[in-house]
Amino acid sequence: MDYTFDTICAIATPLSKGGIGIIRVSGENAIEMVQKIFTKTIAPKMINHGWIVDNGKKIDEVIVLPFVAPNSYTGENVAEIQTHGSPVVINQILEILLNSGARLAQRGEFTKRAFLNHKMDLSQAEAVLDLINAKTQATAHGAAGSLCGLLKTKIEEIKSKISALLGKIIASLDFPQDVAEVDYEEIIKETLSAADEIKDILKNAKMHNILRQGIKIAVAGRPNAGKSSLFNALLNVERAIVTEIEGTTRDTITETLDINGISATLIDTAGIREKSPDKVEKIGIEQSKAAIEEADIVLCLYDGQAGICEADRKIFDLAKDKKKIIVRTKCDLSGNISKDGEISTSSKTKEGIEKLKNAIYEEIIGVNPAQSEFLTNKRHQYCLKKALEALENALNGAKTGELQDLISIDLKAAVTILGEISGEVITDDILNDIFMNFCIGK
Repeated sequence: MDYTFDTICAIATPLSKGGIGIIRVSGENAIEMVQKIFTKTIAPKMINHGWIVDNGKKIDEVIVLPFVAPNSYTGENVAEIQTHGSPVVINQILEILLNSGARLAQRGEFTKRAFLNHKMDLSQAEAVLDLINAKTQATAHGAAGSLCGLLKTKIEEIKSKISALLGKIIASLDFPQDVAEVDYEEIIKETLSAADEIKDILKNAKMHNILRQGIKIAVAGRPNAGKSSLFNALLNVERAIVTEIEGTTRDTITETLDINGISATLIDTAGIREKSPDKVEKIGIEQSKAAIEEADIVLCLYDGQAGICEADRKIFDLAKDKKKIIVRTKCDLSGNISKDGEISTSSKTKEGIEKLKNAIYEEIIGVNPAQSEFLTNKRHQYCLKKALEALENALNGAKTGELQDLISIDLKAAVTILGEISGEVITDDILNDIFMNFCIGK
């Protein structure tokens, strides 16, 4: 692959009013380019204070941090300009750099250069994006684990195990007079060990995907079943309007909630009833049905004072193909007498709220979720599954006494596929797909 490394620049902080704004410049001429518009001589390994100027006119008092290659994020010469956090000033300085010969960076181009300059492998580069997008502490922790190389190390360990076995087989094939054929029991043992390690990583795949993407939870029920009250109680904030008037909620309301480390989009829906008095409420009811259809899990509410009626059961049937939890509301007024499989709650006293959160977590993740110190994404999981298939083919071959040169083909395929995770084997299309999900400036 042929890459050009011209000088790029971009705003690295959100473009809004704040204390500071950061403009990042990377490339062979990065520090030299910034020096031309900076009033002081830029000293390496120092915090440089001065002014950015344009044709002799002072633009802003700034700090310039130089990073000399290869000791920088991208592995190139990098200069970071810390300005006052005015969008007008930040854009003006960016424009000066562009007029000086720099090019506006593409999405993720700084991290892409870090990968291409061997400052990180591809799994670590992807972890940067996961860390930026993390919505919960659990997601951030897993992303940090991948960024510091825990996934990379694990993959390297598995590859080394397979490669060592492959080396023995190839040596016996190339030098049959000097090297004895590898015992099939050893092939079975080592291949099975590598396959089991991959399976252990894949056990966490569901959890990792949920941590990254989050879940949608729809709160559904008849009018006045206590949906908006429960919505507020789960959020621990008065977000939805609550009254005794049926049909108060006319539209779906969404908020984000952290449930045991999982980012959940909580959707308060309009009460569903067969005959609605006005057109606006009918639209709200249709939106409620759509929210149920899109949800990963549905909280099916019924009024604990009134008990379950046929209208409630019809609403619950809308979620028959979904994961759902039956919630009995207003237990402070009617007593905690829920049936098996139900959870009694009181939005007023907060009784049952934590129990409901735990039930949501267990319904989505499972009672005893697998734990890991890093995150995998769907690309990693696809590669792991393909590598596992290759190992299982080699394992079956060893069990049936297949020619070892054929077994070696499957072992080599497993090593090559695992190399795709770290980026040892990669195409431009895959690189572009990965880094196009980044923001400009990172």
